[in-house]
Amino acid sequence: MNDEQFTVENDAVAADVWCPSDPRGLIVLAHGAGSNRESAILRALSAALVGRDLAVARIDLPYRRDRPKGPPSPSKAARDRDGIRSAVAELRGVAGGPLVVGGHSYGGRQASMVAAEDPDLFDGLLLTSYPLHPPGKPEKSRTEHLPDITAPTLIVHGRSDAFGSSDEFADALALFTAPVRLLEIEKADHSLKPDRSGVGDLTAEAVTEWLLPLATERSTDR
Repeated sequence: MNDEQFTVENDAVAADVWCPSDPRGLIVLAHGAGSNRESAILRALSAALVGRDLAVARIDLPYRRDRPKGPPSPSKAARDRDGIRSAVAELRGVAGGPLVVGGHSYGGRQASMVAAEDPDLFDGLLLTSYPLHPPGKPEKSRTEHLPDITAPTLIVHGRSDAFGSSDEFADALALFTAPVRLLEIEKADHSLKPDRSGVGDLTAEAVTEWLLPLATERSTDR
């Protein structure tokens, strides 16, 4: 059977959804700063994940719904996190099985903060190019909430990412109390170069073989 594809567009949520005929779970992905749900990395991830029988929803965060271009405002980040919560509430029924939420860069960071603030809201966390700190400013670390995350977490990191080195990520992983795994992509920067790095298939493999079993266990234990 063909995958079902549909769009959700209402006051609270804007999402493009792909649902295989017998999905193993649902992945909700938010975009990075300055981008939207049509970004190359989200398209690559969703295609690979749907190919492994996972339903995927790519969402636009509230700041992007406010205006078509430009970065998010730090003063309104809480509203973007509420947008992720609204997407979870709206889309949870799309597929049975575990619910994994995450996103790229800014979107993933906000999802990780939601996971820390609401530990029971979803079952797993998928972060691509998590921005550990602004480029060239390692002293401005964005790790305070990581110990509060209880969901199993997969982090996908390009080895040439200016937002965090491999050594810095190794230190950050030690802060987690939940199961966490780092997938490093060779010769990839913050964009993860989805057109040539194979990040979609590599991430989908790690999700299905490592993250999904843990998220399923977490879901059934509740």
